[in-house]
Amino acid sequence: MTAIDNKLAALKPSATSWTPEIVAELAGGLFDQPAIIDAGSAKPMSPDLDVWDAWPLADPTGNPVPWGGGELWFALAVVRADDPEQRHHLARIHHFHRMGDDFTHIGLTLPEATSPAARQWSGSARLDNGEVTLFFTATGHKGDASLSYYQRLFLTRAPLMADGEFGAWSEPVEFVQADGHFYRPANENEGEPGKIKAFRDPSHYRSSDGQDYVLFTGSSGTQPSLHDGVIGAATSNGDGYRLLPPLITASGVNNELERPHVVEHGGRIYLFWSTQRGVFAPGIVAPTGLYGATAESIDGPWTFLNGHGLVIANPVERPTQAYSWWVLPDLSVTSFVDYWGPEDNTRPEAETRRARFGGTFAPFVRLELVGATSRLVG
Repeated sequence: MTAIDNKLAALKPSATSWTPEIVAELAGGLFDQPAIIDAGSAKPMSPDLDVWDAWPLADPTGNPVPWGGGELWFALAVVRADDPEQRHHLARIHHFHRMGDDFTHIGLTLPEATSPAARQWSGSARLDNGEVTLFFTATGHKGDASLSYYQRLFLTRAPLMADGEFGAWSEPVEFVQADGHFYRPANENEGEPGKIKAFRDPSHYRSSDGQDYVLFTGSSGTQPSLHDGVIGAATSNGDGYRLLPPLITASGVNNELERPHVVEHGGRIYLFWSTQRGVFAPGIVAPTGLYGATAESIDGPWTFLNGHGLVIANPVERPTQAYSWWVLPDLSVTSFVDYWGPEDNTRPEAETRRARFGGTFAPFVRLELVGATSRLVG
């Protein structure tokens, strides 16, 4: 057994359960809520694109890399259409130039010939020694005549050139697969958002001792149910990645713990994820928001922030105004403008989607973290 194998043998995180009793602590509470998004903040960054699920090009510690006087970011994007819900079926990764609060579209990130699936869903990106590694979700089957929700985790690499563009991307590699034990394969041919199983959203994390991990959204293989979301993990073993048991399980509570990612702060690590009110199990009332937990190391055990896990909730008056939060190491938080406009109960919901949907980068907010307590400070 090699030194790396010995080290990995000791990495056996014990899953922490997000239980109905913990979530019940939300009942009647007061929660941090950002300002209501108005028409000015919901104005599209591009007249041609809907944009959502963003992440920066980061160094191995998670800090955005300076680029072009600002930063280089990635996000899912599609051509704007009458029904914003169709974006999930056409999603591709694009890259953007961030300068303060402004984002400028640069272009499609991966050539169509390089993509291993019909669509691309969320991921993360790191820059290490001049090389970009893009982790992403490959969704569907390339060339499919019908829609499917098959999800796999891939990575591809390219040099970052002096002019800020990418060199040739390597052939994408499926770097880890659902094992059917800890993690159910996400191989459904039919379904609908919020109810499908998950194996997606890979995010890179390098611990203070130099070990590389990838976190992801998964579905439990040991406690399968209609609401069996987990936050999964894999760790680098020198020539690839090896699955670890889940870090957080939400069986009986929630179906999707989306876009999990880790931030180190104050000598602790903080694990964040996003979820929506409609994917909690019947009888559990909780808002769409950013949730989180903290531990001394990725092995856990995890303590849910503020006792129940909720960090930021959408305003009561606008329960769907933003989604897909991503916390940066400086504790600033990005998200995208979702259905920000007030509901019009006089018309069918499908008729009002376009007018209510933002499809753009939301205003950044900022957190304060002290131990197992979070606070919205800006």
